[in-house]
Amino acid sequence: METQKPNVLLLFTDMQRSDTIHALGNSVIKTPNLDRLVNQGTSFTNCFTPSPVCIPARCCMHYGFYPQKTGLFKNGRMMDDNEKSFVEILGKNGYKTHGIGKCHFTPDGSALRGFGSRESQEECTADPESDDYIKWLKDNGHDYYEAHGARGDMYYIPQVSTLPAELHPTQWIGDRSVKYIDDAAQSEQPWFLFGSFIHPHPPFAPPKPWHKLYRVPDMPLPFAPDNSEELYTWINRIQNRYKYRDRGIDGNLLRAIKAYYYASISFVDFQVGRILDKLEETGQLDNTLILFTSDHGEHLGDLNCFGKRSMHDASSKVPMIARYPKGFAPGSQCSTATSLCDVYPTIMDACNIPSGELGLDGVDMSKTASEGDSDRIVYSQYGENADAIYMAVNTNWKYVYSAGDDREFLFDRIKDQAEVNNLASLSDFDCQKINLRQNLFSYLKSVGATDVIEETEGSSAWKKFPKYDLGELDNPDARLLIQDYPSYEMDLPGYSD
Repeated sequence: METQKPNVLLLFTDMQRSDTIHALGNSVIKTPNLDRLVNQGTSFTNCFTPSPVCIPARCCMHYGFYPQKTGLFKNGRMMDDNEKSFVEILGKNGYKTHGIGKCHFTPDGSALRGFGSRESQEECTADPESDDYIKWLKDNGHDYYEAHGARGDMYYIPQVSTLPAELHPTQWIGDRSVKYIDDAAQSEQPWFLFGSFIHPHPPFAPPKPWHKLYRVPDMPLPFAPDNSEELYTWINRIQNRYKYRDRGIDGNLLRAIKAYYYASISFVDFQVGRILDKLEETGQLDNTLILFTSDHGEHLGDLNCFGKRSMHDASSKVPMIARYPKGFAPGSQCSTATSLCDVYPTIMDACNIPSGELGLDGVDMSKTASEGDSDRIVYSQYGENADAIYMAVNTNWKYVYSAGDDREFLFDRIKDQAEVNNLASLSDFDCQKINLRQNLFSYLKSVGATDVIEETEGSSAWKKFPKYDLGELDNPDARLLIQDYPSYEMDLPGYSD
């Protein structure tokens, strides 16, 4: 049934790199349903997260602001709800709004923050009182401890899910989303659905038989040129340590990690196919704006690094596909730089809801796709002050400054897509570097973030902070992190007592 206003479906993954879609150039991964979206919609091939870590990225997308306005630059407490999230605005304009899966709201993980209703599935919990997925497992007599995979010391070790495919957290998101779409077809009220998958976030734990979809000997090794360490910032060294990955490189283990990461994405892709089939079956497909994206990427061994938080493409660049025949040309690609902040105005414009007075930081991606702008710059930031890492990026160039290293990076995004050659110290590229640096300064000044800028004789420069102290990493056990379930209790009489 076609409604007067379009429905909106935002499909969201956690920690999915931009280069993990077959139709966009990855010859190894199998993603027939994301390929279907690529062929039927517009792919934004230079989309970046406003902050390459979970909660800040999601907060930026939800409220339509860069981190300088949300005030959140690392995982921590979100800004108080201003009742102006895009979900809230949709609800005030007649939409039924529902969230399924990971929202990662803090400090209250069960908060609505504009949603009319939610079915929660969050990381690192085994509490059936606070998590709908865990409750569902418990109520149906299933093992609900470590449902997302064994964390702790096993966090970056590929593993087979303890749950069969039909009980897997990814399948639950697919099941609930299909049911919601089926039920919504019986009403004339337009709807918004946020279908948010925790995977492929580690632990990399696909269910049987998906864990054998990719075999280790067939997987390519990560990209790690000889000068990899020259491209690090302090955050790469810290992450490699606390993820237990800086005590030597095991090529077969890295290929196994990639195999299980890809399998986790393919299992998400399978759910995407089920969701698209249900939209088509119920006659809602072409009247639904579908957006597929992720909060940030994952190094996955590239540069011998792991995790997120850095401004390398592996970490900061995300997939972004938009399908809506009335607004996005099928089978097209747009190379203009875009951001998760663009999700908010894109939804508002598709739904014909005015948003100009909200002061949003993004722009409608349908206009970006139709007009193109290789000079458009988007921004990203992780951390603050001495710990801050900044990025300003457009189609052709990327500029990064790490305060903790007091170091600039400049990459030619056309000739050096692998980001191997840092051009920041070469005078031949001063024009590009200074242009992006000054643009970043202008943006920071416009939002009052001037504490990191020194003004001398009419010119701007980065304020000098003490370099990040990595001396403690000389101790091989320093900063090792055990990301375990807080409710973990070991009861092995004679062993754990």
